[in-house]
Amino acid sequence: MKKLFMSVVAAFIAASSFAQTTSGGFSLSESTVYYGARIGMNISTLTGDVESAGSKVGLNVGPVIGLRISDATPIFLESGLFFSMQGAKKDPVTTSLNYFRIPVLIKYGFQATDEIAVLPFLGPTIAFGIGGDTEIEGKGSEASFGSGKFNRLDAGIRLGCGAEWNKLYLEMAYEFGIANISDGMKNKTDKATVHNGNFMINFGVNF
Repeated sequence: MKKLFMSVVAAFIAASSFAQTTSGGFSLSESTVYYGARIGMNISTLTGDVESAGSKVGLNVGPVIGLRISDATPIFLESGLFFSMQGAKKDPVTTSLNYFRIPVLIKYGFQATDEIAVLPFLGPTIAFGIGGDTEIEGKGSEASFGSGKFNRLDAGIRLGCGAEWNKLYLEMAYEFGIANISDGMKNKTDKATVHNGNFMINFGVNF
């Protein structure tokens, strides 16, 4: 995983070195389509019927595509496909939940300076679990997804803000899980309720 992370970082640095000195990969004054790539850090947790779930650090990375959807105002629709490492950690238990996640975000652009654009955003996300395990220190591990464990499908709402300078992009966001990802029982009569929560800091480039 460390080698993969360093390879992706190197690719981003190489891509950014070709960025022209402009106000960004998109223009706030004309209709446009832009493409980009993102890499960043997740600080995730689980809420609900879980015992003392602490935060877990993970990776998220993926491509994005954006489209200006209004000629009158700088409103953009952005989506992408991300590999997102989430879960929770509280010794001696570490829960890993890895997803392919698709956000659908509405962004509104402000030209803060001649070279810096600020873009707050809001929108839903949907995800599918592709792997992960729950490990108890000294007692082994088992798959996180499956009957009586966690559901693979997840959905959430993402709220955040990004800034772009010379095609380089930085954003911070929080994603509130709205789907119940638990497939287990709280007791003999009630199903448990568990939601994802995730704070993320992403860096990237737009073209």
